Amino acid sequence: MKKDIITLGIETSCDETSVSVVKNGREVLSNVINSQIDIHKQFGGVVPEIASRNHTEAISTVTKEALNQANITFKDIDVIACTYGPGLVGALLVGVAYAKALSYAINKPLVGVNHIQGHIAANYITYQKLEPPFLCLIISGGHTHLVHIKGYTEFEILGKTRDDAVGEAFDKVARVIGLEYPGGPKIDKLAKEGTPCIELPHTYFDNLDFSFSGIKTSILNLYHKNPDINKADLCASFEKTVSDMLVTNTKKAIKNLNTNKVALAGGVSANTYIREKFKELGLEENIEIYYPDKVLCTDNAAMIASAGYYNYIEGNISDFTLNAIANLKLN
Repeated sequence: MKKDIITLGIETSCDETSVSVVKNGREVLSNVINSQIDIHKQFGGVVPEIASRNHTEAISTVTKEALNQANITFKDIDVIACTYGPGLVGALLVGVAYAKALSYAINKPLVGVNHIQGHIAANYITYQKLEPPFLCLIISGGHTHLVHIKGYTEFEILGKTRDDAVGEAFDKVARVIGLEYPGGPKIDKLAKEGTPCIELPHTYFDNLDFSFSGIKTSILNLYHKNPDINKADLCASFEKTVSDMLVTNTKKAIKNLNTNKVALAGGVSANTYIREKFKELGLEENIEIYYPDKVLCTDNAAMIASAGYYNYIEGNISDFTLNAIANLKLN
């Protein structure tokens, strides 16, 4: 019988220190997340140097807790996977250095994981039977990509943002209208009290690229001209406009690929309005729509362990020259 493969995942790309233990890329034995949100909230966003220092302080404790929750020791680990980009370079370096030292100390293979690939792999944990090929819309604080998932480690980018990522737009809009960091969940909550009655610009291109700078600037101008504008209506209108753009391009990609499977990934895929609109798309197009569990939408080590597992079994092993790459691309 084939031996189970136990992967220790390490994620430190931004403001979550996370370590997870995952069996065979799909079964989560532990997923410990130490968030720095309360620390950065007072600054209105993530301060890179503070994030790095807190990762350094937390990572050993978080690793021990992950092992304890999984009821295993280091000797049970088969492979160590860590995020090496994209992200904040100082934060990434903490996880990469820790993973390399651990790999050397316990003599286990090291696998560097692209953070975007990790977001895609979150769907494999939530949906144990999901397999490539499928279409994936990655919507996070740093990325907005439409990707053809040809295999577990083979990707074709069909479209991406030309300016702001969708999650970045959520945070900037939230900041403009006075909502606390992180802005995405605050907009999601407030939008439920409003109606999408405000006309905002939609941006489309001949291809499948996105742009969110126009809607961000439009809201900034609207709010500065009329600070008494109904914030709930503004949030609802923003969500609707963003969802329209995401759904429209996804529909085009579905037809181009002739696919019947679409997955969402990344922090913004936790947005309840966007999820509802994609459920409607699934019914309209008679296709399957997948979203990770909400805890797996935001940054976490389980998704890194899952992606690391698939890289490992395909022979994509890293050596000790592995380094942090802040602007790492998916392909």
